[in-house]
Amino acid sequence: MKWCGWCLIWRNDNKLEGKVRHIIFRNYVPAIFHTCREAREYAEKEYGYIRKRKDLRREPYGWKMPIAARVIIDIQEIKR
Repeated sequence: MKWCGWCLIWRNDNKLEGKVRHIIFRNYVPAIFHTCREAREYAEKEYGYIRKRKDLRREPYGWKMPIAARVIIDIQEIKR
């Protein structure tokens, strides 16, 4: 069974770590949303401060606003 949803991708580019990309987690599980709009609204609410903070977007941090990405979750039953 496959399920499609949306997640947020954390992004930062700096000299120390290079390019970093990973799925954002919420309560120890990947933050998965039903729509792209829900994902963007969550990103704005939780990470919108990054837009206003030039110090976080420059070295040494290099943070960027998270972006919404489509994910496909493939659920397979394991038979024993």
